[in-house]
Amino acid sequence: MADINKNGSSDNHFFGFAKPYFDFISKGKIYSIFYVVMAFLNLLLPLVVIYLVIDSGFLQNTGGRTVVAFMLSWLVIAFSSWICFQLWWNRKNNLRRFESADFIATPVISEIIQTSGECLGTFIIINGVGIGLIATILLWDIAKIPLSYLPFGYYMDGYLYCGPAAIVFGLVIGFFVILLHRFLAEMIRIWAAIANNTKDIARSLRK
Repeated sequence: MADINKNGSSDNHFFGFAKPYFDFISKGKIYSIFYVVMAFLNLLLPLVVIYLVIDSGFLQNTGGRTVVAFMLSWLVIAFSSWICFQLWWNRKNNLRRFESADFIATPVISEIIQTSGECLGTFIIINGVGIGLIATILLWDIAKIPLSYLPFGYYMDGYLYCGPAAIVFGLVIGFFVILLHRFLAEMIRIWAAIANNTKDIARSLRK
C-alpha cells in the first residue's frame, strides 16, 4: 500500500504523478491562463474583421473614399485590440497576490469582471472616437440617418450624423461600462476581503 506523508499526499509515483497539476490549480495559477487566452483573442479580432469584410466583397462594391475610411477604421480597431491585449496581459500579474489567500476564486472573479469591463469600455471609447472622427471627416455627407427613421424623431426633419454621434455615445457608453464593471468588482472584492480577514482574525484568536 502506498505510503502517505504528513501533507496527506502519496509518496508512490503511481498515485502522486499528478501532484504538480493539483498544486497548479489549488494555488490559483490556472486562472492566469484565462487572461492569456483573452489577450490573444483580442489580437485575433482585427484579423477576423478584415477577413469577413474581404470575404463579403464589400471593398469591391464601394467607392474609393469608403475604402479609405474602412482601412483607417481598421487601423483604429487594430490599435484598440493591441491596447486590450496589453490590458489582459498585464493584469494577469494581479492574480499573484491571491495565491496565498484562503479564498481565491471570489477575488479572481472580481478581477475578471473588472478587467473585462475595462477592456470593453476602452474598446468602445477608442473605436467610437476614432471611427467617429473618420466618418465625420471622410463620410460626412453619406454617414447620416434621417431623424424620421428614429423612434424619438418620427415628426422631426433633418439628419443624425453618425460620426459625431459615435464620438459622443462612444465616450459616454465606454465610461459607464468601465464604471459599472468596476463597481461590481469592488462589491465582490469587499466580500472576499471580509472572508479572508475574518479567517485571519479567527486564527490569531486561537493562538
